[in-house]
Amino acid sequence: MDLSQLLTDVNDFVWGPIMLAFLVGTGIFLTIRLKFLPWINLIYAIKMIMLHKADNKGDLSPFQSLMTALSATVGTGNIVGVSTAMVLGGPGAIVWMWISAAFGLSTKYAESVLAVKYRETNPVGEMAGGPMYAMKNGIGGSFGKIMATLFALFAVCASFGIGNMTQANSISSAFSSLGISTEVTGIILVVCSLAVLIRGVHSIGKVSSFIVPSMAFFYILFTLIIVIKNFGNVPSGLATMFQMAFAPEAVAGGVGGSIVASMLTAMRWGVARGVFSNEAGLGSAPIAAAAARTDHASRQGYVNMTGTFFDTMIICFLTGLVIASSGVLGTVDPETGKLISGAPLTILAFSTVYGEGAKYIVSIALALFAYSTILGWEYYGEKSLEYLVKARPVIIGYRIVFSLITFIGATQTLDVVWNFSDTMNGLMAIPNLLCLLILSKDVANECFDYQKNFIAQGK
Repeated sequence: MDLSQLLTDVNDFVWGPIMLAFLVGTGIFLTIRLKFLPWINLIYAIKMIMLHKADNKGDLSPFQSLMTALSATVGTGNIVGVSTAMVLGGPGAIVWMWISAAFGLSTKYAESVLAVKYRETNPVGEMAGGPMYAMKNGIGGSFGKIMATLFALFAVCASFGIGNMTQANSISSAFSSLGISTEVTGIILVVCSLAVLIRGVHSIGKVSSFIVPSMAFFYILFTLIIVIKNFGNVPSGLATMFQMAFAPEAVAGGVGGSIVASMLTAMRWGVARGVFSNEAGLGSAPIAAAAARTDHASRQGYVNMTGTFFDTMIICFLTGLVIASSGVLGTVDPETGKLISGAPLTILAFSTVYGEGAKYIVSIALALFAYSTILGWEYYGEKSLEYLVKARPVIIGYRIVFSLITFIGATQTLDVVWNFSDTMNGLMAIPNLLCLLILSKDVANECFDYQKNFIAQGK
């Protein structure tokens, strides 16, 4: 068996039914354990993003912390992942994305609470937190330290692939369709990445707090225009989504009934792409949560869980609705004879309203989403490396190397590297989910304390 096949087999397990059940199952357990408070307090959490100005120890404002997490979360999965899920699992996959995201709110809340509760201050006065510190300081002992080391190692490895090269390749692919060479894109990426990353977390927070809301606003605006223009098809599109989401036997949908899927197929691809997009349970986003200036771990937990809401319940859903209402799902490429999927399917859906301009809209959105992911994942990788290696020069070196590697990602196709990083990304979830289950009492105590002393008193 060659290395590529081995990695594919491992990857199939890591992102397979057992792990997906573990991810969603943990979310269900936490939702019940927390008495559904993450759901009940969702509107409160959204208000907290902008209204709360904390003057406490930390590196970023609550808003900047959320934007840094969202910069890594809102990415190619919102455009490519959604259309792929709908081709492989039918329109019903979008419904299962929503369901997994609903329970993902509790997972994202819990991991963010633990990140703030168990964070430390590093030698240069920055906050250092995330699952590895919750494992070390919360679980403790040899078991906790081994889990922490494994998580940090997986995160560093994943940062170079899923958080860097795959994103850079998506950007270069998007721009090459517009006639820009991959080498030129690679050079621009290196310069743009270095300019932001070399100055550290404050620079990442400032840039993310500008790029993420801007790109999300314009993407949502463009998708809403399509939904309004195709509004006559929206009811039937929604009906098809729910029909195919809960059909016990395989049913057909899409153009000419070319998309055939059962409830299990829709569930598998909807949950897989949903988790891949919003990263609830993987343990990456809480690393950014730990940098926030906040007066209570639970407050930042609520702020950060809204990332799952915006990523999956808003942006992914709108992409799915655009594809479902535009009538392009199931279109066959005349040249290859295969179903059109990924970014080309999203472009095809956008072209029903924007014509030739669709290619530019989707390509630019894809590039901005992917670039923001590079920034967010550098911070995740840096903080994970900082846990493993305390030497400051190594951290600065990581920032430079990470920026330079974007050129390789933009100009090369490295399937083995991508499979490896994809596997590392999934493996992060195992110690993180175990940590959430072991420390669920800590999360519940923080949650109920905050409910009693802050929310109930209108703070």
